[in-house]
Amino acid sequence: MNPRKMEQMMSQMGIDLTDIDAEEVIIRTADEELVFHDAEVQRMDAQGQQTYQIVGDPDTRPRGEGTEAIEGESESESDTGSSEFSDEDVEIVARRAGVSEERAREVLEETGDLAAAVQKLEVE
Repeated sequence: MNPRKMEQMMSQMGIDLTDIDAEEVIIRTADEELVFHDAEVQRMDAQGQQTYQIVGDPDTRPRGEGTEAIEGESESESDTGSSEFSDEDVEIVARRAGVSEERAREVLEETGDLAAAVQKLEVE
């Protein structure tokens, strides 16, 4: 079926597809995190429900990897204290919010969440 006809049929059924320009998608399970970088993401709105489709190859990492990495460092390797966030998490927040890594780490520890930290720093 050609894409134009498919679009017409979906419109008639009240289905709307929207592409989302996502930089990163993280799915957290009880045991691991699936991290999609540069994934193709679409949102489908149909009958009051929103469904998201993610296409890409995820990197898999154990849940809480940031804590394990810091606990595994020797004293000479770690000068950041006992943070639950990896250096990569801090770097992401600092880059997105346009602040120093030190400030990003402070707000991350305060909020406990990457998205919340970025949001708080953007408002400041």
